Amino acid sequence: MSSTPVMKFAGLALVLGLAACHKDKKAATTPEVPDKTPPAEVKQDKPGPEVTNDAPVSDSLAMSGDLVTLCAIKAAPSAANPKFDYDKDDLSVDDRNILEQLATCMTTGPLKGKGVTLIGRADPRGTEEYNLALGSKRSTAVGQYLTKFGVAAAQLVQSTRGALEATGTDEAGWAHDRRVDIQLQP
Repeated sequence: MSSTPVMKFAGLALVLGLAACHKDKKAATTPEVPDKTPPAEVKQDKPGPEVTNDAPVSDSLAMSGDLVTLCAIKAAPSAANPKFDYDKDDLSVDDRNILEQLATCMTTGPLKGKGVTLIGRADPRGTEEYNLALGSKRSTAVGQYLTKFGVAAAQLVQSTRGALEATGTDEAGWAHDRRVDIQLQP
């Protein structure tokens, strides 16, 4: 029985179809290592450290009570309401004075070799991603300033909560949300 061109074409299509579906298995040599590159968007789904007994110490900084006591931090006169300016991460003169006191304490004082966590925060006006990034910029600004005065980068853990725990509902409340909390690491 002779085959027709249609049958030859159908047979060829079947062979090509089976070949396309066939996958060669790779030889198991080493396990695949997951990509550890951080994602472009950093989300903080888990709750941050509980911030209690914070003392406002400057325009944009609130510090845990144990840090204030151990380092004998002298709060700035403007510290009644710690805040960064809206949409800014610039440190004020008062902020820099407080951070210099903290750096001295962490390099030659009672906290020599100890670490702190810097938690950047934002008010709720903006997208979640934007506020997380702004909080990160704020904690980075504080960290960079501390390292200029001799604090080792390994002593600093920088994080952001953005507006995830913001409580303000008006300008005065939002101003309080725009800050960096500084906590002594356990």
